[in-house]
Amino acid sequence: MKIRFTFVTGLLLIFLVLSSCLTNKKLTYLQYTEDTPDMDPGITVAPSAYKVLPNDILFIRLVTPDPQWSELFNPQVGMGGSMTQESASLFGYNVDDYGYIDIPYIGKVDVLDKTISEIKSDLDQIFENYVTDGAVTVRLVNNFVSIIGEVRNPGRYPLAKDRINVFEALSLAGDLDDYSNRQEIQLIRPSPTGPLIKEFSLRDRSILKSEFYYVMPNDIIYAKPMRGRNFQINAPVYSLLLTSITTGLVIISYFR
Repeated sequence: MKIRFTFVTGLLLIFLVLSSCLTNKKLTYLQYTEDTPDMDPGITVAPSAYKVLPNDILFIRLVTPDPQWSELFNPQVGMGGSMTQESASLFGYNVDDYGYIDIPYIGKVDVLDKTISEIKSDLDQIFENYVTDGAVTVRLVNNFVSIIGEVRNPGRYPLAKDRINVFEALSLAGDLDDYSNRQEIQLIRPSPTGPLIKEFSLRDRSILKSEFYYVMPNDIIYAKPMRGRNFQINAPVYSLLLTSITTGLVIISYFR
């Protein structure tokens, strides 16, 4: 009876140890699988240009050697005219629900579903009616990615460049933690018809060909936890508790 009890206890301990271990397969990115299509290194997925949506904020600045026109169209964005993220947001133009921005002395300008380059081109033509030697700068103020879930430093991060992929975005949050399910990453992307949700695996290198490989402004990346995460985290505690109970029962049975 004592031998059988010890044998069962040993099996439980082995199960707890194995359950608490994370294999390299669960943690490694960009693996080859049977379902992975052939990857032609000469073919890449070009990132799409972001198209403006309602509630976006655009910072617009007219650069001209004539100070009169500069003061007329450009707000004083900060001390000495320098621009910060806060001042750009404060003095930016909000896109209304119908896709228009309202520029003083100009009126309403349609920017819905247009890229930043297209908006700049439209504004260049508009301002030519007022200034012949001016140049227009257009920037998306709310240019962030939100990273939540099983990452080391969840939060909202600014995108410093136009072209950034999902791995670069995750590096902003310190990478996925050990208990993140790399096979079920969700990306939530705003669109004119509502949020789009895409689920993909970072363990499969087919993500390199996905339209969601490149992150867009205002994307949300959600790293789901592994199944049994709480059990894996607490497995050492369970193992210690079971060992203590087993030791105590063995001692009791020995003196009987």
